[in-house]
Amino acid sequence: MAERHYWRDLWRYRELFYVLAWRDISVRYKQTIIGLAWALIRPFLTMIVFTVIFGKVAKLPTEGTAPYALMVFAGLLPWQFFSTALSESSNSLIGNANLISKVYFPRLIVPTAAVVVSFVDFLISFVILIGLMIYFQFLPGWQILTLPLFVIMAFLASLGPGLYITALNVKYRDFRYIIPFLVQIGLYVSPVGFSSMVVPEQWRLLYSLNPVVGVIDGFRWAVLGGQTPIDWNTFIISWCVIIFFLCLGIRQFRKMEKSFADLI
Repeated sequence: MAERHYWRDLWRYRELFYVLAWRDISVRYKQTIIGLAWALIRPFLTMIVFTVIFGKVAKLPTEGTAPYALMVFAGLLPWQFFSTALSESSNSLIGNANLISKVYFPRLIVPTAAVVVSFVDFLISFVILIGLMIYFQFLPGWQILTLPLFVIMAFLASLGPGLYITALNVKYRDFRYIIPFLVQIGLYVSPVGFSSMVVPEQWRLLYSLNPVVGVIDGFRWAVLGGQTPIDWNTFIISWCVIIFFLCLGIRQFRKMEKSFADLI
């Protein structure tokens, strides 16, 4: 009964969700010199660096006939969404300590709103992808219609670990130092600057346990018009890992939720 009331409260407090998301968006860009341009500059410069290192120096192959820069950016977009959402949601409860200690509402709203804010960054950066397609005269195929599926996949992939870590972060503040390190490592073990085609077959299963692999490969497949077929084994494993961490994250979050106000 209590669990059912909790999920009902999430809907009742939906306006708070909108307020928190809009507040975080406003704060993020309000006191910055270049404002929204930062969401464009950061992924663009990262794409240039990765294209030079992996495409020009290491001479790794692209996917199909797609330009290497376009392939990199098609992988960078979902990775940036995932990494930013994970970082923001992991620290969201600490950042809203005053609100949590004074007012009752379903705490699940806070990290979920943080992920939505990262989605806004994603939409802004998507403008660069459109610009690159125009520049390279690259026309996507019907696969582009499946793009929302992989965006949802990225959303859930970041929300699960984000819920788990933000719950632990309230009690163990060490996690605020661990997350940036994990994100940095994840950037290089995920197919952002390279194609999954270069991964040897004997490492495929271990490689597939990274849930972002399925997200990035699917995103590229949608954007690049199916230039490279999806490895369905990797895709299914990624979904299984995402669902596992989502269930684990919700369970851990709900388990510790009643103690947040005291610990924070």
